[in-house]
Amino acid sequence: MKSLFEVRNLNKKFGGLVVTNDVSISMAPGDRLALIGPNGAGKTTFINLVTGNLQPDSGDVTLGGENVTRLGPASRVHRGLVRSFQVTRLFQDMTPEEHVALAVLQREGHSGRMFGHYSGRAEVMDEVSAILDRLGLFDLRHLKVREIAYGQQRLLEIAMAMALKPRVLLLDEPAAGVPQSETARIEAALASLPADLAILMIDHDMDLVFRFAKRVVVLAAGTVIFDGLPKDVTQNARVREAYLGSYADAGSAA
Repeated sequence: MKSLFEVRNLNKKFGGLVVTNDVSISMAPGDRLALIGPNGAGKTTFINLVTGNLQPDSGDVTLGGENVTRLGPASRVHRGLVRSFQVTRLFQDMTPEEHVALAVLQREGHSGRMFGHYSGRAEVMDEVSAILDRLGLFDLRHLKVREIAYGQQRLLEIAMAMALKPRVLLLDEPAAGVPQSETARIEAALASLPADLAILMIDHDMDLVFRFAKRVVVLAAGTVIFDGLPKDVTQNARVREAYLGSYADAGSAA
């Protein structure tokens, strides 16, 4: 299948420290890719590079065949490259409905007209309701963010990302800080997303990763050391040494 999103030979240094070393990754529509690796491997730096929050020293990022390497973050979002963040960036006194409506209006270029206006636009309200319902947040739509559980706040971030109509969705630790009892909500939300949406997820919860991913890429010291099927990653000697040793051993003993 033809690539929708492609990163070719991406490099980034901070001073003399190489944080992204000749990284190449491609994704097709519908891919479910997990990007894993030890702390400091360069995973979040990679996300910042491909979304335009950082500029690479060399290499290219293409989306739908268009080279977007020199475009800013907003232009990449407009073309369908959307991310979530490792730490929530929500307004505690706004409701889920207001957050998602703001994202819809931002996509349309009308975010400055939000308050007092969006509720009168039936097409906006229909879209907001559908997104909140898909992610299990519809009944919470009028509560303040500070009144809902942290796991539901993480779901709201995914809802806002979906309101931007992504073609490629990059999730930076969507389950970070979420109690184990609530990760099932995150997993169910990911399973509910459109089948043709390409999703790249970073997370340290290996059980979640292996249930989600059809493909796994492992970064270590800014370098891709594995790109392949989940069933093969725990058996890879370099991956076991760099990151998954204890998890792989536990899986073998089970």
